[in-house]
Amino acid sequence: MEHNLAVGLDIGTTKIVAMIGRKNEYGKVEILGIGRSKSLGVHRGVVNNITQTIQSIQQAVQEAEVSADMKIDGVTVGIAGQHIRSLQHSDYITRPNSENVIDDDDIDRLINQVHKLVMLPGEEIIHVLPQEYKVDGQGEIKEPIGMYGGRLEANFHVVVGQVSSIRNIGRCVQSSGLSLEGITLEPLASANAVLSQEEKEAGVALIDIGGGTTDLAIFRDGIIRHTAVIPFGGNVITEDIKEGCSIIEKQAELLKIKFGSAWPGENKDNEIVSIPGLRGREPKEITLKNLSKIIHARVIEIVEQVYVEIKNYGHEEQKKKLIAGIVLTGGGSQLKHLKQLVEYITGMDTRIGYPNEHLAGDSDEDITSPLYATAVGLVLDGLKRQERKKTEAKQIEEEENAIAEETEHKEPPVKQRRSFLDKLTERVKDFLDNAE
Repeated sequence: MEHNLAVGLDIGTTKIVAMIGRKNEYGKVEILGIGRSKSLGVHRGVVNNITQTIQSIQQAVQEAEVSADMKIDGVTVGIAGQHIRSLQHSDYITRPNSENVIDDDDIDRLINQVHKLVMLPGEEIIHVLPQEYKVDGQGEIKEPIGMYGGRLEANFHVVVGQVSSIRNIGRCVQSSGLSLEGITLEPLASANAVLSQEEKEAGVALIDIGGGTTDLAIFRDGIIRHTAVIPFGGNVITEDIKEGCSIIEKQAELLKIKFGSAWPGENKDNEIVSIPGLRGREPKEITLKNLSKIIHARVIEIVEQVYVEIKNYGHEEQKKKLIAGIVLTGGGSQLKHLKQLVEYITGMDTRIGYPNEHLAGDSDEDITSPLYATAVGLVLDGLKRQERKKTEAKQIEEEENAIAEETEHKEPPVKQRRSFLDKLTERVKDFLDNAE
């Protein structure tokens, strides 16, 4: 596969999407091919049937390969699911020599220390995201590199997940004949695809409503501040329609997409949809008002849970206010009048997020649908990872050409400076290789 190409694989609860993208000469991303398949074997963002998931992945990848006319080897995959939780943690290191300036190694030492946090059994740290640093008690430092100081401390946003769930996803990817190039948290991927830098600075909450889960990512001052995965999504709405109207799931899903609305006041009492009965039974008549009431009740529940998380972050404090409000994305964000309902419940400005922030201008309209936000974000992430590898390779070359003496007592900083997701990917790979 070419160097400047990346493939995002979004393993969702309702669909699996494989997307191939590359950077054009203007630094924008062109989507070359896309494949999607019905996701069988994933429940609420977690794989619960390996064989079915492998089949669905292969189908999506094949479709993408045909549409882009190329072979896919490696993919960047997203993880979500109700096992993801996040916590705030602060830690510090004392530097042996405060005469030297703070460099990458010091920050790595500090981040490695956070990695030694004791987790619940079966949990592993996925992301360690530094918020702000303090040097010798002086706070609110965004970038401490190059400063003098003896004590370096930082607040961290730590994202934790179940090891077994992550390994299962790795297993599915490898068994589909693909190599695992990177793992990313899905709310972060979606945020990269739909949010602008200004919004991240001003303060914004991204709500990605998928089939099985609703992901939340909160940014302020350009830094991620809070993440959460809520184990409800569009599927519970479909489930409620199915139960409430006594119809089959396929019909419930169609009803939701075609006639569903999150705002019951919209529909007149006499608007009725007729649904064919099964095997020659009488057709069923369903009023749109009833349909909206069912949807409304469930959507309120989802939005209120997300709003609790936004409050947990501290949105009500003046310093932490989210000025840019809320951005809704994911398949579930296409529900009619959802934007108005979210504004009504939270009192925050809301817009629907389309993943066209970094895409080339002539991208297909289908691709810029909120449905594909995560997939586009994963492609962006894969491209970023490749760029990082390139600069690392360059640095290593420079290191090797540098004076031998320095290399003897000082490790090249390059080896250290890898994101924890890269290390996690390595660990998952090693585990899978040794487990075979």
